[in-house]
Amino acid sequence: QVSLVESGGGFVQAGGSLRLSCVASRRIFGTMGWYRQAPGKQRELVADMSSGGITNYADSVKGRFTISRDNAKKTVNLQMNNLKPEDTAVYYCRQTSFGNDYWGQGTQVTVSS
Repeated sequence: QVSLVESGGGFVQAGGSLRLSCVASRRIFGTMGWYRQAPGKQRELVADMSSGGITNYADSVKGRFTISRDNAKKTVNLQMNNLKPEDTAVYYCRQTSFGNDYWGQGTQVTVSS
């Protein structure tokens, strides 16, 4: 069992930046990703990174968000720049590996216009 704890969410004005962090209770394997869910909408992929370093971004965040991971520190980060009101959501960290699927509890990001 792995626990994932997110931090770094908050309230920011449009155009601002936030950096989300996710710390795992155990060494991270497989694919680490960030997802988000806005009120009334389905949870969606924001960005993920495979164990080999291959990244995948939602079109809506390309060029603005950057995912990174530090396996030694058991962390995965999401640098979010030029935030927009439509980025407002609860952001979740996810780890998928060896058939297991773990989620964090989420952190709220609110972007005002």
